Amino acid sequence: MSAIGSLERLSASAERELRAAASCGDLAHGFWRVRCPDCALDLLVAFSCKGRGFCPSCCGRRMAEVAAHLVTNVIPYVPTRQWVLSLPWALRFHLVANPALCRAIASAILDAVFAHHVRAARAAGHCEGPESYAHPGAVNFVQRFGSSLQANVHFHALVLDGAYVTQHAGDVPVFCPSPPLTDLEVARVQADARQRIGRILRARGLFSEPGEEPPTPEGAEGSAMPLLWSALLLSRTAAGTGDKVPRLVDPSLASAPREPLDLPRGALTATSDGYSLHAATRIEADERESLERLLRYMARPPLAQGRLMLREDGKVIWNLRKPWRDGTRGLVFDPLTFIGRLAAIVPHSREHQLTYHGVLAPASPLRDHVVLRPPSSRARGHEPTDHAHDTDPNQPSEGPRFSWADLLKRVFAKDVLKCPRCGSRRHMLAAISDGRTIRRILAHLGLPTEPLPIAPAREPPQAEFAW
Repeated sequence: MSAIGSLERLSASAERELRAAASCGDLAHGFWRVRCPDCALDLLVAFSCKGRGFCPSCCGRRMAEVAAHLVTNVIPYVPTRQWVLSLPWALRFHLVANPALCRAIASAILDAVFAHHVRAARAAGHCEGPESYAHPGAVNFVQRFGSSLQANVHFHALVLDGAYVTQHAGDVPVFCPSPPLTDLEVARVQADARQRIGRILRARGLFSEPGEEPPTPEGAEGSAMPLLWSALLLSRTAAGTGDKVPRLVDPSLASAPREPLDLPRGALTATSDGYSLHAATRIEADERESLERLLRYMARPPLAQGRLMLREDGKVIWNLRKPWRDGTRGLVFDPLTFIGRLAAIVPHSREHQLTYHGVLAPASPLRDHVVLRPPSSRARGHEPTDHAHDTDPNQPSEGPRFSWADLLKRVFAKDVLKCPRCGSRRHMLAAISDGRTIRRILAHLGLPTEPLPIAPAREPPQAEFAW
């Protein structure tokens, strides 16, 4: 915990995330008391931090809840396709630092994909009259991280694989699927997206010469965040000398040298000048379980606890999901560098990581005809039973709220409210938040009664970042 207080001049959102994550799951900060009514087996469930930056537990819950909500209430029973766009390294610094630019580029990408579906609808003869229109739709996820915890802002868009067509104003839209996608059409979408992104960058004056240092984002003067973002992009430490992050290399895992890859037809991938577009993942209309798994992947958090290890010397080991070609299977961070990486991937305050577009957008006049359950028709059927008295089932809700037990059951097929001793249903008795009561209960159980300490920030020169 001493490293949390040693990073100065962070953004307010990053500091909040770090301090909240330090208390997440700590019983000394409060807990729910759960009991089995038949065998009186008690369980204490610690409060969560509800962070949205990197906390594995809270972000994992949000991942499962977003996927369940989209599958249950939003995505209609039509074919869908995932479009993934990665951008050149020179742009990633601007994207991680500038939420407005990130939104503009995400819209440009989806405009290029939507143009493809409009062309397909017209070519198939679905839009014949002068008043007929094709209306695509999508949900877009912004991911700010890569597999090695580096800054890698890229976009995962789940797009309806077709368009809703109306022949006249006021008509009920009819879905018309697009024909099978080809490599040529993927390359055309990628070129269109590049042109749209280029116009945005030229309008903002963000072109830079090769090797030129990226400019400091406006409003970040006197902040350590640009330095942390640069360190992530270069995979370097952000303190001391700024050396390369040490690696764990296993020569037996190294891949044999490969010739330049010649993608076969059907790969549905287009790559040029750092822009990479992938569109090979398609889900059929009735494959709802596969769709939910894909959405959980698109909304996944940056950290997975199973890949983190703490060495005896205090260093943090991050195991890669797949070994690199040179046999690298993990990275070694000192505590300060690791905390700096977490701070750098925290989203900006009020920066949306999930957005709705086209007919799925909130302002679309066709949305109520398309989504599975419009907000006006949703009941509080997914509210936790312990809070049923707080809601009126006759009043419309803005959306479902899945309990944590429901989400765990959807993801892991495990009912956590089932008593492991007698099989009865466990119930929540009370939320314990009073400090004195917390200490008395924990002391009675022989558990630590004080929160984990957070050391104060160290004095300079540790914050000078000499490199």
